[in-house]
Amino acid sequence: MKNGTDLKIGLALGSGAARGWAHIGVLRALEEAGVEPDIICGTSIGAAVGAAYLTDQLDELQAWAQKMGWLGMLGIIDLTFRRGGLVAAEKAFGRFDNERSKVMIEQLPRPFAAVATDLSTGREMWLRDGPLMSAVLASAAMPGLFPAVRRDHHLLVDGALVNPVPVSLCRALGADVVVAVNLNSELSPLSRPRAKAVVRAPARREEVVAGGDATSPALSHLTSQISTWLGRKPARRTRFLADQIEHAHEPMPNALEVMAGSIDIMQDRITRSRLAGEPPDVLIAPRLSHIGILEFDRAAEAVEIGHAAASMLRPAIELALRRA
Repeated sequence: MKNGTDLKIGLALGSGAARGWAHIGVLRALEEAGVEPDIICGTSIGAAVGAAYLTDQLDELQAWAQKMGWLGMLGIIDLTFRRGGLVAAEKAFGRFDNERSKVMIEQLPRPFAAVATDLSTGREMWLRDGPLMSAVLASAAMPGLFPAVRRDHHLLVDGALVNPVPVSLCRALGADVVVAVNLNSELSPLSRPRAKAVVRAPARREEVVAGGDATSPALSHLTSQISTWLGRKPARRTRFLADQIEHAHEPMPNALEVMAGSIDIMQDRITRSRLAGEPPDVLIAPRLSHIGILEFDRAAEAVEIGHAAASMLRPAIELALRRA
């Protein structure tokens, strides 16, 4: 459904690491609906998928992603951190280091731009010309995972640090109607507050109600003893201590999980702020919080979710185009 007018459709593909495979499903759904974006802007994985789309490599990207698996993920890991990140960028993107990718952004069939962050100043950088692959690598250089990229005398890292869903960039390039894809509309399970144990301060010393594990009588007994001992103390202290005991046996997240959860929280907060001030005409928000940002081996699932989310919003997209 291409406009019968001169209106330009902009597509803003957001950040989200492994959740970014959902962008492939979104593009498939738009294609089925006859919606052809005139301008594509991307941040991080959004820039990578957008670049693949504009260089006719979306099929190859999807096939590669869905065949990756755990062994494929291990193949791009560089545990020495010699290159400034956990993932060796040349291995991760080497599959697409070909003649179609070795082009200048200005040579692409449609306007394209990627968002990156200047590591020295914190400024938002709009990469609208120059080598396509270096722009994608810079935009996707997630701190701790991918190394920073030197480009035009700037040291650049992930654009998600400043603009996770580049609606403003689409507008700046002349889009009249902007369809945006936010992959981080929900916080990940790691960053959500845990369910608290059900513990109330006893009315009498012998009355204790605790939400301990029924299969752990020793833990329940210890919780009961301490709650009884603190029976005359404030209820808040009783609940807090019982909660700490309840979760003492749970494993602590490892370094990668902490980093991933922290990035999730950061992206969610920044995205909410930017979208509040720069709302798109249509916002596609696939429900992907159950997929970790490092679970690149779940591509098939993410693609399907992205396709479903975009398909559901087809009437909203058509309405936005008519109103414009």
